[in-house]
Amino acid sequence: MTVSVLPRGLRGALAVAALALFAGSAPAQAGKITVYTSYEEDELAAFLDKAKKDLPDIEVDVLRLSTGDLRARMLAEASNPKHDVIWGWAATSMVDPRILGMLEPYEAKGLDKVPARFRDAQNRWFATTGYMGAFCVNNEIMKAENLPMPATWQDLLKPEYKGRLVMPNPASSGTGYLHVASILQMMGEDKGWAFLDALDKNMAQYIKSGSKPCNVASAGEYAIGISFALRAIKNIEEGYPITMVVPSEGAGHELEAAALMKSSQNKADARRFLDWILTRAAADEYNNWKSIVTMSDRVMPERFMKAGLPADISTVLFDVDYAWAAENRDRIVAEWQKRYEK
Repeated sequence: MTVSVLPRGLRGALAVAALALFAGSAPAQAGKITVYTSYEEDELAAFLDKAKKDLPDIEVDVLRLSTGDLRARMLAEASNPKHDVIWGWAATSMVDPRILGMLEPYEAKGLDKVPARFRDAQNRWFATTGYMGAFCVNNEIMKAENLPMPATWQDLLKPEYKGRLVMPNPASSGTGYLHVASILQMMGEDKGWAFLDALDKNMAQYIKSGSKPCNVASAGEYAIGISFALRAIKNIEEGYPITMVVPSEGAGHELEAAALMKSSQNKADARRFLDWILTRAAADEYNNWKSIVTMSDRVMPERFMKAGLPADISTVLFDVDYAWAAENRDRIVAEWQKRYEK
């Protein structure tokens, strides 16, 4: 597989320099596909390096943009899409009816390894990876101040936690939105907003980044950071004195989905690439980077379980309605801002 990076047309987007190492001469009869993605640069480079070994006769041009920028790009190109495959993109964006209309159903080889909750019933998209919410709890603060270890969302309402919590702002952070959207779904909107009102009374601040609440809790600035699991795992591995807590009600999460474009002029190679996404080789590489790998034959890394994830990740995930989260995003964020932004 030969990989090159297309120029970006949107402000603030940077080329994935790490992918330059994949550039080279394709075989004379090589196929060629264009892939749009929102995977982070480092994990994207690792995934493509693995794919290169298994699909040496496919040349891949990759455009990487953030989820929102990629959404804007796809909608702007709706009348004449420029790519063959979309890969590693938020399911809550993929289920936009305008996007779904661009996708061609394809039952990729190995799709039976992906539980139904992680794929479209009409085979328009499937997700092999994702990320999930978690609390980062500073053990030293909890011990020094004799604070109870939380196990649930409801525990965070305890008066002892007043001024000790931080979480991402859902207006700027996908992690923040997955927390808010999952609370409103699991509790119902009336009870969910009442819970968020009560949680706000204990909140020290809302932070733009999804990872920073965990980082500041790890550094001892706050007792509890509401963040995501992989950030907690990495901080634990780096020696920070934190415990990762997955709320027992279930963790909100976002999937990173893949799909075939109807407009693709290279469907045979695009389908081969989508098949590869579901291989054991791909899953082994996902395991190094992702808290959520959806395939049923996944072997959870020992280091992830040591940090607190179960062997079967599906047992701790809240069953998110991705379409609802997508359809109601603007309304929910506007309501959240009206209530809590000061």
